[in-house]
Amino acid sequence: MAARRRRRRLKKQTRRRLQVWGAVAALAAAVWVAANWSTVWPVLVTVLTAAALGGAGWALLRAHRQAVSRDHVWRAQEEARARELSMTQVDALTWQEFETYIAELCRRDGCRNVVVSGKSGDLGADVVGYLADGRKLVVQCKKYAAHRSVSSQDMQKFVGTARLEHGADVALFVTTCRAFTRGALGLALRQDIVALHRDLLGSWVKGAHLESLIPLNGSGGGTRRRPSA
Repeated sequence: MAARRRRRRLKKQTRRRLQVWGAVAALAAAVWVAANWSTVWPVLVTVLTAAALGGAGWALLRAHRQAVSRDHVWRAQEEARARELSMTQVDALTWQEFETYIAELCRRDGCRNVVVSGKSGDLGADVVGYLADGRKLVVQCKKYAAHRSVSSQDMQKFVGTARLEHGADVALFVTTCRAFTRGALGLALRQDIVALHRDLLGSWVKGAHLESLIPLNGSGGGTRRRPSA
């Protein structure tokens, strides 16, 4: 107990000494500033002005960054709405009309000799044509409800025919649903099948060029769901 009291007394004495020395230092600084005011005040004004300008600049920069961030969010939301708005027209098509529409998008983007199968038993080649650089394009079209997913079985069928049966240089699987299952997307990536889900199709419909969508292959933002198992 005695030792504890001594430690407390030492702490109090130390705090008092620090307070006294602090007060002496502050008084000395005040006396020095008063004696040298003609020299000090321009420096003080410069420092305060720089601090004010720096604070104002930081506030403006922060406000600008927040405005840019809000603008990016707003643009992303508007693009997603625009895609969905255009996709409502696509959703109204029959599966035959959907295949014809995909062929029209291919032609719009410079594909040549585009042919629509328009029948069952086409072994996955709903649309066939040639890209502007001469590569053969084979397209599988699946007009599914937006909430559905493309299964690995769907993808397996296309993988088995796109190149072996049709000699595709670029094999494109395009669907109106929001996602490919994890198995389907993994198979597409391994077999170099371009997987266009609803969001990427919406971008294509809104004017994105097919050549710019091919490298995305199943990725993209908007309302796409995470692939299910």
